[in-house]
Amino acid sequence: MTTTLDLGSLRICWLGGGSFELDGGTMYGAVPKLLWNKKYPADADNYIKLLNAPLLVQAAGKNCIIDTGLGNKLTNKQKQIFRIYADWSVPEDLAALGLSPDDIDYVILTHCDFDHAGGVVSTFESGESALTFPNAHHVIQEQEWHDVIRPNSRSEHTYWSHNFTGLQESHLLDLVDGDREIVPGVTVRQTRGHTRGHQLVEMQGDKGCAVHLADLLPTHTHTNPLWIMAYDNFPLDVIKQKEKWLHHYQAQDCWFTFYHDIYMKACRLDGKGKVTEKV
Repeated sequence: MTTTLDLGSLRICWLGGGSFELDGGTMYGAVPKLLWNKKYPADADNYIKLLNAPLLVQAAGKNCIIDTGLGNKLTNKQKQIFRIYADWSVPEDLAALGLSPDDIDYVILTHCDFDHAGGVVSTFESGESALTFPNAHHVIQEQEWHDVIRPNSRSEHTYWSHNFTGLQESHLLDLVDGDREIVPGVTVRQTRGHTRGHQLVEMQGDKGCAVHLADLLPTHTHTNPLWIMAYDNFPLDVIKQKEKWLHHYQAQDCWFTFYHDIYMKACRLDGKGKVTEKV
């Protein structure tokens, strides 16, 4: 059953984007294991379970998807490396909601790492690859797209070119420079930090608000601004952005939504970053 958060004029549903396991230390950087392991326990090999859960956001008569999961193009070797324990199921989850990939109007990519952009392009039964959401405008920050097409020695290992085959040639690539309202109630804001073009998604309904900080806040255990990932490209920027946006949205009593957290899909926080309510 799909988890849903109802904000009145805006509804959020989480989809199955494929689940994997990563070394716990990479998710907490310099934070000692003695501290983080109490909050997000690792197994005997030091791995922790993580979701990749795209958000379906329905607002103003439009269907938007935030990030796309791992997709269906991973090789068997890649599945072993990333210890995949649940396959990508976005089309099936949409069908259970009475939708198909053709019904998606916007795909908002918070950034373009493979675990967030892997579902942009799918391989179909015919063996051909094509855009998974053929009618959707794909919203990406200009800086992020620049780094996709001209990756450096670090980003080339996570910005996989086959995840974007045909996108640039289509009329569906929608590049944003900074902040923009995508549909009424859904706004993107560039944050940088995790990547140079990382963006958050603000969601405002008539019965409350939510914000998706993506990999600035990968799980509920990362509310301490100093708890950042080894994957963050610009760590000091991440700390600064977390301090800014956590305070900003907590003051509005917004929900914070999660993409990677196996323990909760969303939560509200008090002024000290403690969870007061969760989905």
